[in-house]
Amino acid sequence: MCDDIEDCCASSEIASRHDAAVAAGNPTYNDPKTGYSVFTATALAARKKCCGCGCRHCPFNHAAVPVQRRAAKIQTPALLRGSLVELDADAGIDVLLWSGGKDSLLAARALCREHGNKRRLVLLTTFDAGSRQVAHQEVQIDAICEQAESLDLPLVGCPLVPHIPYGTRLDEALRLVQRSAPAPVARVCTGDLHLEHVAAWREERIGPAVRALGATLHSPLWQAPYESLMRDLEASGTPCRVCAQTGGAVAVGDLFNAQFVSLLPPGVDAFGENGEFHTLAEVWARQPLRRNVGGCAGPGGEPQPADHR
Repeated sequence: MCDDIEDCCASSEIASRHDAAVAAGNPTYNDPKTGYSVFTATALAARKKCCGCGCRHCPFNHAAVPVQRRAAKIQTPALLRGSLVELDADAGIDVLLWSGGKDSLLAARALCREHGNKRRLVLLTTFDAGSRQVAHQEVQIDAICEQAESLDLPLVGCPLVPHIPYGTRLDEALRLVQRSAPAPVARVCTGDLHLEHVAAWREERIGPAVRALGATLHSPLWQAPYESLMRDLEASGTPCRVCAQTGGAVAVGDLFNAQFVSLLPPGVDAFGENGEFHTLAEVWARQPLRRNVGGCAGPGGEPQPADHR
């Protein structure tokens, strides 16, 4: 998350200076790189409302920052698209950890099939607070916002910084959903397919935060055959293109489909599960092959939902 050792050291110093200022009762501290004064979270909380400036330690989840500007400005978890209060109140909320790739799309489709005509799905995306880039996919958070708009699903953005542990920051984002939605978070979902070490990592890093909400971890695609996943991706009518790769077996811009898989060299996982490649689901370009299932907006199930553009 932090490639520059100087940036990592500065972020650690930020945490130390912030905590020292709070302990001393000071409303500000000096940024270690710029020397500018920065308000502490305690000082900002005393204002009783968000000022809309995108403050580093905003305790109000940037509520007053215009939605269209939040992707570029937020420093703490905040709603980037859609509405949480309009979710259905009579069933638990599923929060899907959304990377923007094919596996995320397939997981969303599986969940929407289960939900039927209920609006119960929230997307949650983590990204680097400095570069505004989503890890692994190597796409900007703006692209994720465009996906959420096209799918008509609420999106919570979770900016990551070196001095705050991943699990802590994700807990902040989940609690934002828990406070704002009309029903409690029931499951925190992933697009994990079959890698046991990834599932173990999630259990270690975010399991405690999930259980603290009274929710469970859930992977709707776990151990699903690749053939059935490919059929469902084709049924979605959504082009998925390689947006990042390692090893040179594929090229950025390649279209992921059955032909793509058939041309992969031996040893390359058909879905790139070993990190060989990552994709971006171009949901804004999907073909509306079938109609919506009741009121389930988003990537839908079978049949395919209507195009919301």
